Amino acid sequence: MKCPKCGQNSRVLDTRTAESGDVIRRRRECTACNNRFTTFEKIEDMPLLVVKKSGRKELFDPSKVMKGLVKACEKRPISVDKLEKLSLEIEKDLKAEGREVDSARIGQAIMNRLIDLDQVAYVRFASVYKDFSDVETFIKEIENLPHRHD
Repeated sequence: MKCPKCGQNSRVLDTRTAESGDVIRRRRECTACNNRFTTFEKIEDMPLLVVKKSGRKELFDPSKVMKGLVKACEKRPISVDKLEKLSLEIEKDLKAEGREVDSARIGQAIMNRLIDLDQVAYVRFASVYKDFSDVETFIKEIENLPHRHD
């Protein structure tokens, strides 16, 4: 496997099977620049298609889910490993619903997971996903959050 930073070969440091059992997670280290990164191997199955608002269809891209999660959880006490696990769970749940999924369903699936994980991350994601236009919309969304006593 090539290093995403410098393009040189890497070596495997650790190999684990994910909880679902159908994904292998490997921690790797570049032999040239010592950059560490994670790769996932999974069985290739029928691709999930995303139906956009316009009706256009495109292949599901799990990296878009991960980018959305990372952005929402920026500067929050949530590990990247937790976000990777969450992303895989969301993808698995969506695939269980069928071969095609509406883009709105993906956003809703992310929000459903974030509200339990971190309410600040949830509001951040919701503000972009629901296209909040003013402070009152933020306030209404926060008032509708379930009150939790951790």
